[in-house]
Amino acid sequence: MTILVTGAAGTVGRHIVKQLVQQGKEVRAISRNPQQAKLPAGVQVLAGDLNEPDSLVPALQGVTALHVITSSDEAYGTLQTDPRIIELAEQAGVKRVTVLVGFEEGPVEAALRASGMEWTLLKPGEFMANILVDWRKSIRTEEVVREPFGHALSARIHEADIARVAVTALVEEGHHGQEYFLTGPEALSRREAVRIISEVTGKNIRFEELTEEQARDQWRVQGYDEESIEFFVQMGKNPPEIGYTVLPTVEQVTGRPAATLADWVSDHKEEL
Repeated sequence: MTILVTGAAGTVGRHIVKQLVQQGKEVRAISRNPQQAKLPAGVQVLAGDLNEPDSLVPALQGVTALHVITSSDEAYGTLQTDPRIIELAEQAGVKRVTVLVGFEEGPVEAALRASGMEWTLLKPGEFMANILVDWRKSIRTEEVVREPFGHALSARIHEADIARVAVTALVEEGHHGQEYFLTGPEALSRREAVRIISEVTGKNIRFEELTEEQARDQWRVQGYDEESIEFFVQMGKNPPEIGYTVLPTVEQVTGRPAATLADWVSDHKEEL
């Protein structure tokens, strides 16, 4: 059984690769920059671009299962996966596919639903790993987090738990046609999240709440367009219920409870 992982060097993908290797599976990985991908020994890393599905044809040969991402988790990433990858995968004989769904389903998911392959859709809420993108710099330099909407709740999920669900669906029977909404085990406000980070790291990290206008100005400086900024504001003011409703899916699928934010911080102490 050879499993092909796209986005293999990304936030979730690297955990999928690591967990598959730990299970003794034969893993093939796709990366735009194979020489820069830091993956476990024994993983075959091939060049490929999901924007250009024909570039993945060699990597698909002999593959039994496939993990697909539809958008990049890198800042300003340009990935928009071409749905023809699903057709090429089926032609290559792939039997089972997992997809890490972005904010909403798109043409890749539609193509997969219409295919003859087994499929599982992974629909996680906010990643705990976003803390490194959004807060690491100010924590390391000033021991402060500046954010608006300090009481907005989120059931953040550890990226390794998303990977555990993906790996389970890739290697085990019984997950065809499932849409797994994935959360962590607790709904925390931004203030509460900062308090936990402070406690686990032993740093005296302050939370400074920005006004909406201060936040808008900050996002403009960071290069976001007005449409994105308006989205951020609405998500902060009125977060969707699904984003802060704790679900038991991780434990139901994998047999182990999802990690807490304190667990995640312990795993990333050196980066905060």
